[in-house]
Amino acid sequence: MALAQGSGELIWWPYMIAKYGLTFLWLLVPACLLQYPLNLEIGRYTLLTGESIFHGFIRLHRGFGIFLWLLMTVSFLWFGAFASAGGTAMAELTHWPTGWTQRGQSLFWGYTSIAVFVSAILASGVVYTLIERFMKLVAVVTVVGLLSACMQSDVLKALPEFSLGLLGPVGEMPRPWDSGDASKLLTAITFAGLGGFWILFYSYWLRDKGAGMAGLVGRITGLGGSEEAVLSDGFLPVDDAESAKNWSTWRRFLSADILVGIIGNLLTTLMTCLLAYALLFPKGLLPQEYELAVVQSQFFAVSWGEIGRLLFLVVAAAFLTDTWLATADAVSRIQADIVLTLFPKSRSLPARRWYYIFLGLLTVITSLTMQLDAPGPLILTSAIIGFGGTIMFPVALYLINHKMLPPHLPAWARPKGKPWLLGLSFVVYLILAVLYLKASFKL
Repeated sequence: MALAQGSGELIWWPYMIAKYGLTFLWLLVPACLLQYPLNLEIGRYTLLTGESIFHGFIRLHRGFGIFLWLLMTVSFLWFGAFASAGGTAMAELTHWPTGWTQRGQSLFWGYTSIAVFVSAILASGVVYTLIERFMKLVAVVTVVGLLSACMQSDVLKALPEFSLGLLGPVGEMPRPWDSGDASKLLTAITFAGLGGFWILFYSYWLRDKGAGMAGLVGRITGLGGSEEAVLSDGFLPVDDAESAKNWSTWRRFLSADILVGIIGNLLTTLMTCLLAYALLFPKGLLPQEYELAVVQSQFFAVSWGEIGRLLFLVVAAAFLTDTWLATADAVSRIQADIVLTLFPKSRSLPARRWYYIFLGLLTVITSLTMQLDAPGPLILTSAIIGFGGTIMFPVALYLINHKMLPPHLPAWARPKGKPWLLGLSFVVYLILAVLYLKASFKL
């Protein structure tokens, strides 16, 4: 939930509402719900095997797994933009270093946040525990602040008309469609929550929680933890009454855990959209360039004045830079997992060593790519590449969980019925891809 607050919720949905009013709001709820079946299938594989979903992709077809690995690696070359996006908030908050340009100040704070977070990862005992606690705090503060802002009279006046926008487009589009916004709209819809390769992080979080069969495999520790052997391969549940009872509990946990994230993301995004419609749309204020997280400070200012504006900038900096933190951590563990899976000789080094090797590489690479453009275009670049993976995931997850895995499972652990929701997600994402290509290239 906290990771997802980084782009769609804070940036692109408010941008679309501030620019086009309620034209596209009706797409928000379906966009969030589309991710439920993908999360469910990803979690199902990890709970039943203890393996990461990427391990499952490689088991399905080694070439396909390697292709996804390369595509994922390219898509995450640009995620340093989240740190520089958070830096835009800190630059507005401090106007320091004095005499620097807005871009220079934003990059300075972006690099500072990266240094702080990498140091925290290195010093932590169990890395996942650090990530989880920090992001829980960010998520709670964000929700409380947004809810308080939404209760103000100026915002509540816009609520009735805003609610109608959830049912379909309201009135005519207030300004002509800009084809350059096709990438922003696609990103807003697909990443209403976790989209692209970010959705695969869920498998690794479940693994580090020790959920289901993942409780039998190891966890990544920081320098504050003990040296760890190579992470174990997966395990399958045995066919007995106790395991069947456990699986029933695991399934309920999985559904509840996913719904907390999806519903939490939906409510957060609805609040930012309401605030954008009430406060930004009438003034024509758009989050972009090196003010990506600045104009939204009006969200908290409406209830708490200047103090609220400053508080929002602090919160925005936290939940944008924590996106860099969570992404750097997750991508590093994914890379370590894939290397250990594809190349058995690499297991002469523990998983923790590989994790730190990739964490170092990602820190250097994303620090360099931050220099290439403003945060917005870089985030969009990463998102569009990742969307290619989103189209393929439903098909791969179907083959893994409904064809490859069931013959090896007890009857009570096999999927029941047809995965209609997974098929619906695939069809919708495929249609979005066609519409995006048509809008972008005027086909």
